[in-house]
Amino acid sequence: MAWHGIDGHDDVVEEFRRAIGRGRLASSFLFVGPPGVGKRTFAMKLAQAMLCSTRSESSLDPCETCPSCRQVAAGAHPDLTVVSKPDDKSFLPLELLIGEREHRRREGLCHHLALKPSLGGRKIAVIDDADFLNSEGANALLKTLEEPPPRSVLILIGTSPAKQLPTIRSRCQLIRFQPLPLDVVERLVLSAGLTDDPAEARRLAQHSEGSLERARDLSDAELWSFRDAIVERLSCPVLNSVELARAVSAFVDQAGREASARRARLRQVIGAAVEFYRRRLREPCDDVTVSDRNAARLERCLDALEQIDRNANQATLIECWADDLARDD
Repeated sequence: MAWHGIDGHDDVVEEFRRAIGRGRLASSFLFVGPPGVGKRTFAMKLAQAMLCSTRSESSLDPCETCPSCRQVAAGAHPDLTVVSKPDDKSFLPLELLIGEREHRRREGLCHHLALKPSLGGRKIAVIDDADFLNSEGANALLKTLEEPPPRSVLILIGTSPAKQLPTIRSRCQLIRFQPLPLDVVERLVLSAGLTDDPAEARRLAQHSEGSLERARDLSDAELWSFRDAIVERLSCPVLNSVELARAVSAFVDQAGREASARRARLRQVIGAAVEFYRRRLREPCDDVTVSDRNAARLERCLDALEQIDRNANQATLIECWADDLARDD
């Protein structure tokens, strides 16, 4: 049974329930897993459970109706701080963590986490988009991670341990979130109103890689049509990099002038290429050269996804990506 409407992560719930029951809850956690599987939703529900004023923390069963629960749901609880990367930034701004220069260490997430709890028995902070912590941001968190304030919990949310700097990775308890099961994604697609056709929900779920976010992207008929066109181009024995770059650029331009929308569309396109090469690698192949080439192309697509998140120049990224895919060596 889903924990308070959060599907697919009951094992993580039990892990936290045991730790709290034994009085051995860590102070810092790193949540990792694919995007769109509910990591942030889980973190917020966990905060609600630990701050609920009517039920014991060890039950991890927030009443959802007390003032504390309602404040968490509204993003207004004084003992909960949540920060995330602004769309127009390449990294999490240092100011969100330790305050503006003139108020350094007297405001920001680290300062608020160190204060005495106002209502609940804990102070909780959530850093979304932890993949975008640069070395300066990671160093700013170092004192909080090494000397956590009493009764505090810090949760960082990312996609992979490999994307975290060693200073973060070594000081947090790692919590892995797995892709959602196919039937769960299918049900969520229907309940979210992405389609009312069970067969279409099944198709979206099959291509979602266990992510509701990806299923939502694929529910766009225009994207799905372009996705098929990209797969057709990638399947050609000789890949025309100029035509590929031109088609991708035109499709990204259709998203408008807003940078975040253009990045999202480019991410969707290259995500389709990732899926294509992963599928190719799963197919039997006796030609080692072909397998190695597909593996290299997959790695190049994954690199391109990271470059998108780092706000690389899109026109240059698309051209270089297409040229690299067309190379035979």
